[in-house]
Amino acid sequence: MITDDAEIPDLAGVDGCRAGWIAWIRTAGSSAPDLRIYSRFADLVEDLGSDAVIAVDMPIGLPERIEGPGRGPEQAIRPFLGARQSSVFSIPARAAVEARSYGEACARALETSDPPKKVSKQAFYLFPRILEIDQVLQADEGLRPRVVECHPEFSFCRLNNGLAMQTPKKIKGKVNPEGIAERVAVLARHRFDPRSFENDPPRGAGMDDVIDAAVNLVMAGRHAAGLTSTFPAHPASDRHGIPIAIHG
Repeated sequence: MITDDAEIPDLAGVDGCRAGWIAWIRTAGSSAPDLRIYSRFADLVEDLGSDAVIAVDMPIGLPERIEGPGRGPEQAIRPFLGARQSSVFSIPARAAVEARSYGEACARALETSDPPKKVSKQAFYLFPRILEIDQVLQADEGLRPRVVECHPEFSFCRLNNGLAMQTPKKIKGKVNPEGIAERVAVLARHRFDPRSFENDPPRGAGMDDVIDAAVNLVMAGRHAAGLTSTFPAHPASDRHGIPIAIHG
């Protein structure tokens, strides 16, 4: 993490959770980050400084059509992740994400993808959260350079000298202590105090959410310092001008 308080803005690493959004936030001048829960993404943005950098584990930028297995960012990062590739969901075109039912989403996805593909239930459950961020970024173009998409498993890979995590965070829906410990060790190497993860997660979030928000905070600091790259290297933008890229 960045430690020169005179040069950095507020930083937030964010993940979706049952309660809404979980965020590790480090305000300029603070000695350590604090963990917060927000019910709405817009409230989180409003709570931070006007120059805050926010790294969030949620797809940002929705193309009109999908060519191949998901958006360009998803296709770009999968080859790095080995056994963790299944953590990268294929997000469909904007028309499908904006659908009001699973059946409608599948129908729209089939119409806007090549090869034609329906929507997974896991991806469908993300759509309300995706649209929360989308609406915020449509309303305020100034947020787009500093609210960036990250993917936790790819972030851990980038912070671990290009090596993907060997163990999953969850097994059969339950938190895997070995997977959590592996990721805490990586975070510790990047100056995130491992004691931050000794307490139970807040209500409405799991320990996997806490860990994912933490690695996103590290990536927010790296992004603020100009140390991240975009995947793909030359990202497109959607019809609203929102970049379609994962940062890592």
